Amino acid sequence: MQIEVKGRNVPVNDELRELVERKFRKVAAQVSDLARMEVELREERNPAIPESQVASVTLFLKGVTLHAEGTSREQRHAVKLCSLELARQVKRHRDKQRHRREARAAAAQPAA
Repeated sequence: MQIEVKGRNVPVNDELRELVERKFRKVAAQVSDLARMEVELREERNPAIPESQVASVTLFLKGVTLHAEGTSREQRHAVKLCSLELARQVKRHRDKQRHRREARAAAAQPAA
């Protein structure tokens, strides 16, 4: 899986890149190597917003695009929330695919 990390109002250093790769390993293990993920890290500069750190992830799979967003006071926590949400979405997508595949296989078998 290809991971692209972008930053808005946040410098993206090697530490943040490693954090993103580490947090999304679980997702990477469940999707194809051809999948592409875009991670955008940003900081809201409005003082009225207490949870100003935002992590936004878009995962492009064959036939579907999944998106998750997490906000927190710390960038690390926002990335963690985002990774948990995306892992849940990927699991749900894989379960849907499996159930459809099983239903097609059951329908294709002749009735005994």
